[in-house]
Amino acid sequence: MTATRGPAGLTTRAAILGLVVCALVVSAALPLREYLSQRADIRHLQQSQAAARARVAVLEEQKARLADPDFVAALARDRLHFVRPGETAYVVIAPSAPAAPARDARRAASAPVGAEAPWYSQLWGSVRSADRPVQVRSTR
Repeated sequence: MTATRGPAGLTTRAAILGLVVCALVVSAALPLREYLSQRADIRHLQQSQAAARARVAVLEEQKARLADPDFVAALARDRLHFVRPGETAYVVIAPSAPAAPARDARRAASAPVGAEAPWYSQLWGSVRSADRPVQVRSTR
C-alpha cells in the first residue's frame, strides 16, 4: 500500500492527521477560554471579598467604639451641642469677613452701615451669618 501524493506533495495520511489536529485545537479552544474566564472571575471575587472583609473590620471597630458611653457622650457634645445639667453653653460667633471692595466707591461711601442700614440689609446679613458654622464651648 503506497501513499498517494497530491499536487502539493501531501499524503492522505498527513491530510487526515492535520485535520484531526485542527479538530482537537478547535475543540480545546472553548473550554480553555472558559477556564481562563472563570479564573479571572475568581480573582475578581477574591479581591471584592477582601475589600468587604476590610469594610466589615472597620464597621466592627466603629460598633465597638459606639458601645462606649463616654464616646457617645463626646459625639453628642461635639455634633449635637449637648450640655450636661449645670453646664452653660456659649456660642462663639466668628468675626465677619472684611467686605469686598465695591465697584463704585461713591456708592460704597454713601451706603449706611450697622443700625443705619435698611431693614432688608440687616435681614439679609442675619441670613448670611446664620449660614456660617458655629462653635459651641461648654464649661463645667
